[in-house]
Amino acid sequence: MKKLIILTSISTSLLLADFKYSISKISPKIEQRMRDGGSYKNYCPVSLNSLRYIKLKYIDFNKKEQWGELIVNKAIAKDIVDIFKKLYEIKYPIKKMNLVSNYKGSDFASIEADNTSAFNCRYVDGTKKWSNHTYGRAIDINPIENPYVSNNGYTSHEASKKYLIRANQKGVLLANSYIVKLFKRHGFRWGGSWRCCKDYQHFDKK
Repeated sequence: MKKLIILTSISTSLLLADFKYSISKISPKIEQRMRDGGSYKNYCPVSLNSLRYIKLKYIDFNKKEQWGELIVNKAIAKDIVDIFKKLYEIKYPIKKMNLVSNYKGSDFASIEADNTSAFNCRYVDGTKKWSNHTYGRAIDINPIENPYVSNNGYTSHEASKKYLIRANQKGVLLANSYIVKLFKRHGFRWGGSWRCCKDYQHFDKK
């Protein structure tokens, strides 16, 4: 009986360490979701052929395995998978990971849902300049715990206000975080290093 318990424990451990993913071109079904959800429009400056759809496993805030989905530029698809494999292995928690089309293409609504996301054809807030998210070259991680903070220390999201004082809490990214260093090793910039403001959720690669 003791041997059976030990074997069961080992089996569970192996299961939790089983990272899985897939990378595929944008299928007609995914394209329809993007268009219907407002995250892709005919005038977007990036072609669907330049984007890739990723499904991957992650660990949620309840320490459970979940399947998430992202759309990124094909140039960074392998980087994203390599990074999220490491995040899975260290059990870094992610609240949820859905396409922005689930939120009618609204960056604000996606953030309010604490949704980790990447591609969204949109301008930088308050400008007519295309965001790096438009090209699938940016990703936002746990945006409630890692808010955008203006020069005067303001965040637009009520749930994020308790994270304005940065501390080592669940899902929070800090300058010395392994995750921040991991992204930088893959050539990404971190919004938490910006001088003009802070965008702790944001990583991009040009």
